[in-house]
Amino acid sequence: MEANGVLHITNGSHLTDYLKELQIEGTFLTWHEMLCEGPTIEHINSTDFLTIRTRFLKEFYQLEVDKNLVLKEIKILDDIASFKEIVLWFEYDLFCHINLLGVINLLKQKQIDLPLYLVCSGWIHENKHELKGLSELNSKQLLNHYENKILLNPDDIRLAKEVWRIYCGNDHNLLKPYIITDSSFIYLSNCLKAHLQRFPNSKSGINELEQNILKIIEQNDIKSKHHLLGYALNYQGYYGFGDIQMQRIINRLAVFYTEEDDKLTLNQYGFKAAYAQNNYIDWMDDKMVFGGAKKHDFYFDTQANKLLKTIKNVD
Repeated sequence: MEANGVLHITNGSHLTDYLKELQIEGTFLTWHEMLCEGPTIEHINSTDFLTIRTRFLKEFYQLEVDKNLVLKEIKILDDIASFKEIVLWFEYDLFCHINLLGVINLLKQKQIDLPLYLVCSGWIHENKHELKGLSELNSKQLLNHYENKILLNPDDIRLAKEVWRIYCGNDHNLLKPYIITDSSFIYLSNCLKAHLQRFPNSKSGINELEQNILKIIEQNDIKSKHHLLGYALNYQGYYGFGDIQMQRIINRLAVFYTEEDDKLTLNQYGFKAAYAQNNYIDWMDDKMVFGGAKKHDFYFDTQANKLLKTIKNVD
């Protein structure tokens, strides 16, 4: 059989449906994961990985993973003789980039040696003031992105493997050199910066995204948690979090605001947390894990621009 097919790996079912509507030819594998949160291990192509992820998604988000459905989707990768190339459709944000790293590593762990192309959205030439996801592009823009897809070179693959290895480990300061490393992943630098700032700020005890949400409450007329959710999703920069992730953060920040008379208002602690006037890490007790690093085992020190172990975790 002549290998002339294209395998498209997309960042979600909405994009997969969009590409099919545009009659883009090929086979589609939809990646339903959020590897930017929860524990990960380096070897994705394993039952241990699926078990770890299933447990996390149920514990933190009450999501039941259909393992058979996951395995059925991934099974496409067990027979690639008919494919000549693989196109990876992932966006500019941290959510997508960690998934992208995971997918590349899965392909290499399965010893798939086909050309890998990347279609990645972000700043659109005609509108430099707004970052756009792939599903937000009009058909002309999306087809233009596809036409100009980027062939990943061996250095890109090595970088993806190394960054994934570090992410699955405990020392995420090792990611810092890759912030300034040139590669075909033009948004990786922004994503790695955003990732390091997901750890609690050394002064406030909450992270950059949490501080931003508190400032949204303080600076805008927010009427409800649902109203706040809309703001938080629209003004999150390079994180790319979805509704359930952002809703969890908003709920955990409830100690810092009051909701009454159709209005959210910061209390005195919320104001101090938003502007780093006091440290509230002990109030949060967040058991979130990022890859191989526990969120509350580290501070992000803005002056040193690196992660420091919290006092209770200093050897």
